[in-house]
Amino acid sequence: MKKRPTEMSGGQMQRVAIARAIVNNPDIILADEPTGALDTETSVQVMDILKDIAKDRLVIMVTHNPELAEKYSTRIVKMLDGVIKDDSAPLDEKEYKTELEAAQKKDIESHKQKKPSMSLFTAFGLSLKNLFTKKGRTILTSFAGSIGIIGIALIYAVSNGMTEFIDSVQEQTLSSYPITIEATTVDMSSMLTTFMGKAKSTIDHPNDGVYQKNMMYELMNSLNNLESRDNDLVSFRKYIENERKDPNSKLSSALSGIQYAYDTNLNIYTKNVDGEIILSDTTKLMMDLIQQYMGIDMGMMMSINSGSALGTSSMTFMQSSTALWKEMLSGNSGEPVNDVVKEQYELLYGRWPEKYNELILFVDEHNELNDLTLYALGLKHKDEIEKNTQAVVNHEDIIYEESKWSYEEICNLEFRTVLPSDCYEYDEKTGIYRDLRETNMGMKMVYDKGFDLKICGVVKPSASAIGVQENGHIGYTSLLTDFIIKYVGEAPVIKAQIDSKDVDVLTGLSFKDSVSLSEEEKAQYFRDYASKMGEDEMADLYIKIASTPSEEMIEQSVNESLSQISPSDMIDKMAEMSAAQTGMKAEDIKGYLSAMGENELNMMIREFVKEQFISGYAEKVKQNLTTMSLSQLAEELKTALNYYSDEDCAKMYEETVEFSPSTYDQNLSKLGMVNVESPSRINLFASSFENKDIISESIENYNSSVEELKEIHYTDVVGILMSSVTTIINAITYVLIAFVAVSLVVSSIMIGVITLISVQERTKEIGILRAIGASKRNVSSMFNAETVIIGFTSGMLGVIVTYILCIPINAILHKLTDMENLSARLPIHVAAILVLISMFLTLLAGIIPSRSAAKKDPVVALRTE
Repeated sequence: MKKRPTEMSGGQMQRVAIARAIVNNPDIILADEPTGALDTETSVQVMDILKDIAKDRLVIMVTHNPELAEKYSTRIVKMLDGVIKDDSAPLDEKEYKTELEAAQKKDIESHKQKKPSMSLFTAFGLSLKNLFTKKGRTILTSFAGSIGIIGIALIYAVSNGMTEFIDSVQEQTLSSYPITIEATTVDMSSMLTTFMGKAKSTIDHPNDGVYQKNMMYELMNSLNNLESRDNDLVSFRKYIENERKDPNSKLSSALSGIQYAYDTNLNIYTKNVDGEIILSDTTKLMMDLIQQYMGIDMGMMMSINSGSALGTSSMTFMQSSTALWKEMLSGNSGEPVNDVVKEQYELLYGRWPEKYNELILFVDEHNELNDLTLYALGLKHKDEIEKNTQAVVNHEDIIYEESKWSYEEICNLEFRTVLPSDCYEYDEKTGIYRDLRETNMGMKMVYDKGFDLKICGVVKPSASAIGVQENGHIGYTSLLTDFIIKYVGEAPVIKAQIDSKDVDVLTGLSFKDSVSLSEEEKAQYFRDYASKMGEDEMADLYIKIASTPSEEMIEQSVNESLSQISPSDMIDKMAEMSAAQTGMKAEDIKGYLSAMGENELNMMIREFVKEQFISGYAEKVKQNLTTMSLSQLAEELKTALNYYSDEDCAKMYEETVEFSPSTYDQNLSKLGMVNVESPSRINLFASSFENKDIISESIENYNSSVEELKEIHYTDVVGILMSSVTTIINAITYVLIAFVAVSLVVSSIMIGVITLISVQERTKEIGILRAIGASKRNVSSMFNAETVIIGFTSGMLGVIVTYILCIPINAILHKLTDMENLSARLPIHVAAILVLISMFLTLLAGIIPSRSAAKKDPVVALRTE
């Protein structure tokens, strides 16, 4: 048992062969000279065993020893050169049929019996034992196979960590940058598409020179044609509220909060350290400083830009990003502050607001506020801010002084909310409402009339917060907005304006009707308008009417003047008067006029004579009327009204009637009147980034259920940018995995080669297994099991090494980025999939060697040394 096959003698090998044949319990045993290499005693023992076996099965012995055949055989068949010469017991016809039926019956029974086979467990056991006998090669093979797994696992771990980091950034960013739907929105996505796609070749040409591409026209045309759309937020607000009431609504579960913004014209004042009352508005203060020291009127620029769609969008973004006072997101169940906000900020002092007049101060991660914010809070001197601004203009360096305020000092600051409706007081003399802010005394009265606001806490961004606004600002709750809306609705000036829909209560002037009036309606309006005037106003109106010559008088006077003076004299006169007005030389002006074409010159001369006549006529009339009193002038107007025709009154309606510069709706907005059902902006906060897609789908569903004019349009810029980043990272990940997968394929081929070598080394074992009853499938399974074990080892080794390498990689990432939540992480299920992939590839690589092993001839395999 302890000797190898090559160390055995011929007799020992023959006895092993006999034992191997017997142990399989075959139906037929073929014994070719079974005692040829045995001694006499052993020969007798072997023959006795064969005779005993022959009792229930067929034993065919081939021998050249007649004595041995006569002694043990029951039937002797003699052959010579392949031809039967003699049979000691030939079968007759009946015996042949009986034996044939018995053989067929036995064959059927044998098919029902389970043939001897090697179990899968045995195959794994043999493979594992073989691998342990070659420990060094097995370890090296497993390590080589694990290199590809390590590469893929590391790339996926880093990519997965980055993706999870981006997802967390996206989810946390949602609290600061929600889906915002403006009452008026600009389709920025169409502009981006225009920028990226318009600069294309418009013609086909050979590449033999430099050709023009029409970019500038297309680019400017795209900017000029930016579409501005109005969103019906009244209907959309009703849709949202109905969805929130539905417990089965996907939109309701996807929202972490909703914020309805209104144009409440929130004006908050405070007293600075100099005792002056200032408007606590960083945007206004910054624009005033820019205009004062740089000569740039930012307010005018923003007003001009507001005329365009892009300008309106830019102005809204600038105001929202630099605003000092910002409304916080409220809870879905009516809480003043949403839990999402509380999770992102660390409470340094005090508590979160609970009442409408309570505020909270947001500082940055270093507990700092910029100097402009401190000035707006009344904590900095105006001289210091102006000094710093002047230093910038003069390109001078400044030395910053460290300043500190305790939390108690911050919470002792006083703020007053001054609503626009409180800034107007009724003037009984004029019958209109006057703006009290026009005088210092009035400003003090307005300030004293405002209601107090107090800071009740100080917070800063938490260490894990990402995407929060780090600029210092003050947060107030929706309770303050609700209070202001209700308070303004009861203001006297608001009620007065609502009761007087045709007259501006701030100017006393009528709102100009947008509907065109007929001549009779204009005439009647002018008569009513003049009859309601006071004596002073009627006198001024009469002078204005009397000083305006008729078109017939103007035309007659111009024609007479042009007929009495030559063109050259008229040029001399025009040059002389223009030189006196502009300071230019008369000769230069004459040269300029003389160079004009005849038609252009005639038109200019005619316009010049017309202006001279109108101004001279008005001056002459005013001088004649100076002798009359105001009452006389008023009476003259009353008398003249009786003689004016409808045509005359309609003309004076166009020329003399003054209207309010604003409309009824503009006045209510200016006074702070707000319709709760009609927000100016709706902010939708998603509970997760996946739920943001649900919100987008809900908006699409809403749009599909309403007519085109009521569809909601918005641009989710943050979502577009974030999804682009994720797409880029995924693309890079796939490319790197594809490169590393090459090494995985190479290692699999190497494992297949090693398995083929193992087949060659175990040829004798294959022969023995086949000899003792193992099938081809059993042999193939044994080698497949070996490759699967190597694949499992390679996969597990790769995964374990990856987890170990993630430790220093994460340390490096945290050190370089200062982001504790940015970590390479390999999920368990991905690790399991990588192990299965490794096993599958090695199994695939071992198919050819295992089939080669199964096809080996057992006899040839047994003879292999």
